[in-house]
Amino acid sequence: MKPISLFRAVLVVTALAAPQPVVAADAVTVGLPLPTEQLIDQFVAKETEFARARGNYTYRQTVKILEYTDSGRVRGRYELVQDIIFGSDGRRNERVVYSPVPTLRNIILTPQDMQDLRDVQPFVMTTSERPDYNVRYIGPEQVDEIETYVFAVKPKKLEKGKRYFEGQIWVDQRDLQIVKTYGKGVGLLKKKEDNQFPRFETYRDQIDGKYWFPVYTRADDVLHFKSGDQRIRMIIKYEDYKQFKSDADIIFGEVVDETQQPAEAPPSQP
Repeated sequence: MKPISLFRAVLVVTALAAPQPVVAADAVTVGLPLPTEQLIDQFVAKETEFARARGNYTYRQTVKILEYTDSGRVRGRYELVQDIIFGSDGRRNERVVYSPVPTLRNIILTPQDMQDLRDVQPFVMTTSERPDYNVRYIGPEQVDEIETYVFAVKPKKLEKGKRYFEGQIWVDQRDLQIVKTYGKGVGLLKKKEDNQFPRFETYRDQIDGKYWFPVYTRADDVLHFKSGDQRIRMIIKYEDYKQFKSDADIIFGEVVDETQQPAEAPPSQP
């Protein structure tokens, strides 16, 4: 089978009825403490604060992508381990510590896929990105004993060269920060491009007792290419967060021996 580009699966989402406009007078009737737009503004402000704080941390990102045969056996894999490092000048760098030769046969990674690994899977909605999206309140939901507000997020338009998140986000009702995302990466494609993206889930956890950091992303999806369907599984771990001090260069973690396989994270409970 001719190699084909990975990532861009069609996300099948059950259509939801469009809600009636929410105004201050009926905020209580939909279970919200204040009008929807004010609530969105507040959690976007908290996400912006988190984005600035995260810039002061280093961490390790581990990516594993598996390609399966029709019988369910692993046919190929892609693995990448990077340390995100900050120097004394505050500049952010990615240092590869483990990158064996990929054995994928039917799929390849594109620049858009790599951009999604950096920005879409660990999605953060800041005040600068808010104008790019339509955000619609769906309702309350409990996630692992956390009371959340659920919002549908969709880009207003797609611009050349940019990648966007499309799906749902779960916002902690107390901290007003995203604790879970489910969706896919989207963007403009060239004519006749047969590129697909997988649906994924990303979970966050409180690393410093204040902010919710991405810790785990998973995807198990079938990509529908013109040449045939391809099942893939993707696992991304964000770990070993360390706060960056501006008066010193930080380089952490030894280069991984390529003869050893990084341990796969246990399945995360939704």
